[in-house]
Amino acid sequence: MENLKADYAWGAYAIELGLNLRRARGARGLSQEQVALRVGISSKTYQKYETGHSKPGTPMNPQLVNLVCISHVLEVPVEELLPAFAPDLPAVG
Repeated sequence: MENLKADYAWGAYAIELGLNLRRARGARGLSQEQVALRVGISSKTYQKYETGHSKPGTPMNPQLVNLVCISHVLEVPVEELLPAFAPDLPAVG
């Protein structure tokens, strides 16, 4: 039950992160392909970031280095890309 709750919480967070990426990219007038090329990832991977899903039913979880590179390409702080809410995840440990 706890894993299901964490999966749902992370899924909602990933979708919101994807929406923030799409908004920031649109504000810069860049295509998904342009961002992916500048970051050094495939356009398919970047598309998954914007949808919030890595495969059906699985929330995306980008590497920190990719998120930082994307923020540089989009000329926004990483904080602006992250959702305003924290996902309700169980404590580890």
